[in-house]
Amino acid sequence: MAAVVALALAGCAHPPAPPGPALVQLPVLKGWFDGEAVLYVTTDVSHADVAAAKGANFAPRLAHALPSGPAQPGRRSSVDKVYAVTNAVQPSVFASAPRPVGPASADTAYSPLWQMVKVTWQPGRSPRELRSEEAVLEAAEKGEVQLEPTPVVINCPIVQRPG
Repeated sequence: MAAVVALALAGCAHPPAPPGPALVQLPVLKGWFDGEAVLYVTTDVSHADVAAAKGANFAPRLAHALPSGPAQPGRRSSVDKVYAVTNAVQPSVFASAPRPVGPASADTAYSPLWQMVKVTWQPGRSPRELRSEEAVLEAAEKGEVQLEPTPVVINCPIVQRPG
């Protein structure tokens, strides 16, 4: 068993970094989960135009993470929803987040892969900041916003939560 674990970990191993400071800058963005601010990074996107807009790697194979066929309640997937408002300025809203961030996370629903859902405020409605999936879905139920699931899959892990 130990040999299997060692072999699996070897696939992720990297040689030591050369001496000296190595600077990698990743844009850390603010988002919302369950009314709390979270911080995340966007590394990869399955759609070329969205990848360019976000300054991320274009990774078309991410689109294969989406389940095939129509949505079915209770069907498990490695992809969760991230809500992106199209016609107002506000941070993205995530449907899950690690609790806590890091190796001690006990939230089995969290995944860093997200299907982008466009959120568009309807004409005549006053945009306000939505800070949870519940708030997004409530606004859609009231006819304030229109939701449009897209085939775009984004890899953006949440790296910090309050507390």
